[in-house]
Amino acid sequence: MSAPSLKQSLVASFMQFLTDEIGSESLSEDAKESIEVALQCLETAYEINPVDGSLCAKKPLLEIFKDHQENKKEPESKTTISDEDKAKADQLKNNGNELMKNGKFKEALDAYTKAIEIDNTNPIYYCNRAAANSKLDNHQAALEDCRIAIKHDPNYSKAYCRMGLAYVNLNDHLNARNSYKKAVDLDPSENNISNLNLAEQKLKEQQDAMSSGFNLGNILNNPSLMSFASQMMSDPNMQNMLSGFMNNAMGQQNPNEPNEPNRPETEPANADGPGGIEAFLQAGQQFAAQMQAQNPELVEQLKSAFKKQTEGDDSSKSGPQ
Repeated sequence: MSAPSLKQSLVASFMQFLTDEIGSESLSEDAKESIEVALQCLETAYEINPVDGSLCAKKPLLEIFKDHQENKKEPESKTTISDEDKAKADQLKNNGNELMKNGKFKEALDAYTKAIEIDNTNPIYYCNRAAANSKLDNHQAALEDCRIAIKHDPNYSKAYCRMGLAYVNLNDHLNARNSYKKAVDLDPSENNISNLNLAEQKLKEQQDAMSSGFNLGNILNNPSLMSFASQMMSDPNMQNMLSGFMNNAMGQQNPNEPNEPNRPETEPANADGPGGIEAFLQAGQQFAAQMQAQNPELVEQLKSAFKKQTEGDDSSKSGPQ
């Protein structure tokens, strides 16, 4: 057997963390069952069986993460900047502003970046670069620039406003609403209030769409669900179970078995045999359990959608005949 890879050691450490969590009194029985299912899936996926502690890191994974968070260093800022450097940085910022007006967003971004390289303590440079990133559809980078700007100036309303725009472009209307709300709290200008109202409207539309009933289009457009489904369908065990079910359900005969000439044409295929409906149901239960463990919020949204749809179907039948 080959030596365990670094990835296997990491997964084993994570599994040890989950195992410890099962003994926690803060988790419900349902949550613990979901964790147990996740452990079984990780064992199979990464060929870690059994988990006897030999692959785990000597230090618990949670402590490693805690140490990393405490020791994580922010980029060093210049403590003293000469007046000459400040003037150079400010000129680059002004150049960037002119380039933005002329629609030269890439050049503007470069100008703001050069200004930051000279003076990385000025929140205006980061906020302006966020605007350039937004124009270039670099929305995650725009979000990060806004965060740095706010770190340097927690009362910078324009940074919160541009953060809201970045969240809108990332289709995260809840955080967009929260960002615009903070901008209004700091500066209740007409523009900020208008942005907040629009964000609240978008958030309401999104929430209404999720609660209006089962919508296949919304589900298929959900990146979390589709990514999870893709991972599940790439699992060889899942593929084998589904293949076996389909073969039996369609009446495909195993070439290693003898022909059955006396079998009536109307006799249904054996969907309850090995790899049949039981395996299919088992696969469905496994899929649901993993979804519950990895994305409980998505599961609750789907439950709500199905419930709404069921209630709607029942109410439609209760009217006059």
